[in-house]
Amino acid sequence: MLSDVQVRRFHGDGYVLVPALFDSEETELLRQAARSDPAIAGHACERDDGEGGKSRITLWNDAGDDLFSMFSRCERVTGAMEQLLGGEVYHYHSKMMQKEPFQGGAWVWHQDYGYWYSNGCLFPYMASCFIAVDPCTRENGCLQVLKGSHHMGRVEHVRVAGQVGAEPERVAEAQKLLEQVYVEMQPGDALFFHCNLLHRSDQNQSPNPRWSLICCYNAARNNPYKESGHPRYRPLHKVPDTAIKEAGLRFLAAGQFMR
Repeated sequence: MLSDVQVRRFHGDGYVLVPALFDSEETELLRQAARSDPAIAGHACERDDGEGGKSRITLWNDAGDDLFSMFSRCERVTGAMEQLLGGEVYHYHSKMMQKEPFQGGAWVWHQDYGYWYSNGCLFPYMASCFIAVDPCTRENGCLQVLKGSHHMGRVEHVRVAGQVGAEPERVAEAQKLLEQVYVEMQPGDALFFHCNLLHRSDQNQSPNPRWSLICCYNAARNNPYKESGHPRYRPLHKVPDTAIKEAGLRFLAAGQFMR
């Protein structure tokens, strides 16, 4: 459960950082699974940042019984999401972001709702939980946010440097008024952020990887009115927090991962 202060911070700033939401054992299980699961490598898509860098992203919609799904289904995360979004939520999708040393690409300023709006979600009752698998630093391309930018509402998204990002003129004006924060994180830290929060990241210019698991949620009352690449409402079967270590040890020992 998040405190009242944390919930107020989320609504005021558009994000809240929760240090050590996951302990060192849970985080190490996640790191080992991410690096060794053939599905993560086999289903990854490369994204060119238009500046010579490339990032890899593996995305999935279904929350199953694998270790990664235990993170997205655990009470620790889903309970916080219900607090932040004001009621029942469901799993919209999850993704493993993979910024490799010296080559992980940049992401331009954008809002997640800038994309999800087109999927038939009428309201921005959506948020994500960014879980650090590796240390996230300025050098390896940590997330940057414009504090309070979610209050701007949805910004038009256009082609920017080979990507689809928020309209640059409006972002430039927002930067004059809003604090730009580099969200540096340690493994196991979690960042909950609003779908309209403007965020970006630089290339990884360090010898260290910057991987992260991002679990995304939609409010049940915001069921999309049309089909898209992400699911309409379906009940989220939550699991106790203990399921993470149980699943991690089971799957790693058996060599069974995400299907």
